[in-house]
Parts: sequence; C-alpha cells; structure tokens
Amino acid sequence: MRDFAAGIRYVVRGQAWVFTHRRWLAWGLIPALITLVVYAAALVVLALYTGDLASWATPFADDWGDTWRTVLRTTFAFLLFAFGLLLAVLTFTAVTLLVGDPFYESLSEHVERGEGNVPTGPERSLPVELWISLRDSVRVLLRVLAFTVPLFVLGFVPVLGQTVVPAFGFCVSGFFLAVELTSVAMERRGIPLRQRMRLLRGRLGVAVGFGLPLILLFLVPLAAVVLMPGAVAGATLLVRDLAGGAPPPRD
Repeated sequence: MRDFAAGIRYVVRGQAWVFTHRRWLAWGLIPALITLVVYAAALVVLALYTGDLASWATPFADDWGDTWRTVLRTTFAFLLFAFGLLLAVLTFTAVTLLVGDPFYESLSEHVERGEGNVPTGPERSLPVELWISLRDSVRVLLRVLAFTVPLFVLGFVPVLGQTVVPAFGFCVSGFFLAVELTSVAMERRGIPLRQRMRLLRGRLGVAVGFGLPLILLFLVPLAAVVLMPGAVAGATLLVRDLAGGAPPPRD
C-alpha cells in the first residue's frame, strides 16, 4: 500500500508542476484536444451502433423470449461500449503522445531541467522518434488486448463479471497507462520497452498507484485533456527515481 500511495503522489506532483508552470500546461493541451475530437466522434458512432452490433453478434437469440433476448443484447451492447471506452482511454495516451511528441518531449525535458541533471538521450531524427513511439505503442496495445479480451468475456460471468473483473481490469489498465506515460522520459534515457516494463513491474505498486487514478480520472469528460500535461510531468518525475536506481519517495 505504501508503494501504491507513492504512485498517487507522483500524479499529484505532476499536476502541481504544470499548474505552477501555466505556459507548459497550455502547450500540452494542444495535442490532447486534437486527439479528443477524433475519439469523441468515434465513441459517438460506436454508441449509435452498439444495438445493431449486439443483434448481429447474437443471431442465436432471435428465437428467445423477448425478456431474455433483451437482457442478453442489452448486456452485450453495454459491455461492447464499455470495452470501446476502456480501449479509448488506454489508446488515448499513446495516440496523444504520438501526435504531440515534440510538445511532450519539450515539457518532459523542462521538468528534468528543473530537477537537475537532464540525461542526454540518443540522437534521433523526428521520423525515427515517431516510428519508435508508434512501434512501442502497438506492442503495448497487443499486451493490453491479451488481458482485455479475456476480461471482456469474463464480464458475462454473474457477480464475478460485475465486481472482480472490472477492478482487475482497471488495475491492468493503470499499469499499461504508466508504461505509455513513462515512454517519453524512458526513451530519453535509451531504455527500450522490454526494460521499461521490467522496471515498472519491479515497482508494481508504484506503477498501478500512478496509472490507476489517471485511468479513473480520464473517464471524466475532458479530464484527459486537462490532466495529460501533468500526467507526463508526473511520469517524468517517476522515471527519474526508477531509472536512477533510487526508490520512489515513501514519505
């Protein structure tokens, strides 16, 4: 629990940093706003067609009684939209970081400069940086789907699917969100994805404590846009402790 609380403190520290550096807050909002518009349109389309998709996916229920058919398809439609929403929350960060790579690289570097001892990362051109970010984001997404698809199926299990499964799913999502957010500062240090995940698994409580509150907050409309710059700042502070070999603060 102490590690989990330490992870939450990185969220608070990151938000405090950007709200005391308003110029960087405004700078970091631009890519998040662009991504939000695209995702909002996609979710509206999904919401409009979940009923049709539920009917198409459950043809075996056509001969059922009205009550059970409605229950099944309503549950399926709800879970489908919930899956889409969760996927949007998870990929929102990756897409926003990709769209705003120069923005968040500058923000993260400024955070490090304020803390002292900015690491000099490998010299790469912008296209190479974008390719690495895209490649790593796809790899993270595949790992997320390896968890999310089975959890989606388990969501149909009575009681378990409405209690344990969502809780575990949010924790998994929080961990992978931490993986995405720390990518900017990790890449500056030349740390590849596999090693990045190993570092975060080594302090799993901190990683989940950092990512889980953000996952929940990102579900609030527009919160992801406002909190994204601070999330990158907090992730930078987290990486400075993890990659530097010092344990995250526990006070």
